[in-house]
Amino acid sequence: MKSLGYIGAFLGGAIAGCALGVLMAPEKGADTRVKITDAVEDFLKKHNIRLSRKEVGDLVDDIQDVAEE
Repeated sequence: MKSLGYIGAFLGGAIAGCALGVLMAPEKGADTRVKITDAVEDFLKKHNIRLSRKEVGDLVDDIQDVAEE
């Protein structure tokens, strides 16, 4: 169970770091959100994690909200 916590923390940090990097790029917000969503979907596919497109979008929105704070 402890290793699941480490994996969750790693995934959260990796996704947040990726999102922050992309959010700092000088592009339109809509283009940035599409890029983040695509990057998250690629990451999830690579690690065989299944989420719907809506769940990924919600995750991206949550990351964006945290990044703005």
